[in-house]
Amino acid sequence: MLKIFAGHFVMNLIAEAIKNFDIIESIHFLLLWIFLLWPNPISIYGCSCGINNDRLKFCPSQFDRNQESKIIDDVDICLSNSVSSRLSSSFDIDHQQMILLPSGDFFMGTNDPIILADAESPERLMHVNSFWLDKYEVSNEKFAKFIQMTKFVTDAERFGTSFVLDLMCSEQVLANITQAVAQAQWWLPVNGANWRHPEGIDSDLNERMNHPVVHVSWNDANEYCRWAGKRLPREIEWEYACRGGLKRRLFPWGNKENPKGEHYMNIWHGKFPIENTGDDGFRWTCPVDQFPEQNRFGFKNIIGNVWEWNDDWWTTNHSIPNGIITENKVKKGGSFMCHRSYCYRYRCAARSFNTPDTSASNLGFRCAADYDEKA
Repeated sequence: MLKIFAGHFVMNLIAEAIKNFDIIESIHFLLLWIFLLWPNPISIYGCSCGINNDRLKFCPSQFDRNQESKIIDDVDICLSNSVSSRLSSSFDIDHQQMILLPSGDFFMGTNDPIILADAESPERLMHVNSFWLDKYEVSNEKFAKFIQMTKFVTDAERFGTSFVLDLMCSEQVLANITQAVAQAQWWLPVNGANWRHPEGIDSDLNERMNHPVVHVSWNDANEYCRWAGKRLPREIEWEYACRGGLKRRLFPWGNKENPKGEHYMNIWHGKFPIENTGDDGFRWTCPVDQFPEQNRFGFKNIIGNVWEWNDDWWTTNHSIPNGIITENKVKKGGSFMCHRSYCYRYRCAARSFNTPDTSASNLGFRCAADYDEKA
């Protein structure tokens, strides 16, 4: 009954608009009714009334759319994060800077696990259907466009704090720190740290717009992907992309960390966590297009630089079907904070986890998309 009424209402509205030439005002109301009648359910993530009102314990393992943007900005109504992010569901997916991976079989995991608690084993033969995956990690520039268009508020911004490596903090920030993560004293909960201010309120994104966005939770990453008409990659897809067709290799390109003396990834050099010498050219994050392509598929920084959220719920029992809800989400790839002596997780088979609302200075993502073979 509501839909019938709404249909008549919208048709009358259009007719009245044509008569009065009040186009802008009509757009406002038309969009409002579209939002009210849209058939898809609203996400429970991304707003303060969601299931994660309180931050859970941190686990330190650690298209140019100017026209659309103007229309959205002109609509003088209050949209929730999840509603605003679904505005793009009618837009065509932009496959620029994405790589189409062919379907195929590959060996996932390893029979020579390095971190037993992470369930890197056993090795198992898996099949993957064709899919798209971003060539690069999502940058600050791209994330800023998402925020500008949707007015989305990240978990870190809502909570007011996020986790930052102590060496990255200024003296001013350090002076106001009163606690740290018990099992990892180098992780500090910094007030005002978020994607706009990666090291706290006295930091910004100057000269870092092409670096990966950080301080994004799984919830935030998921909303961005939905806005872009994409999704987060499944763990099986991410590892398939990382391996690049090679069998039983540690890294996307082989088994040597620095083949021919070249650096292929941004990881920790020096004594962790005391000093990062930046032998690869960077102490913290690097641009998303830095370093050579890491495998024959053409991906950059799929290991190292920042951890990348996956869609899957975390489990150490690989016989459990995907989709079983646990407390944590999978992340892959390691980061600039990974060192062989502590967090040797910058390997294709390596894996770790965090709660869906966790954010940190080394945690980012890239997007995937389904491939329609009939298209």
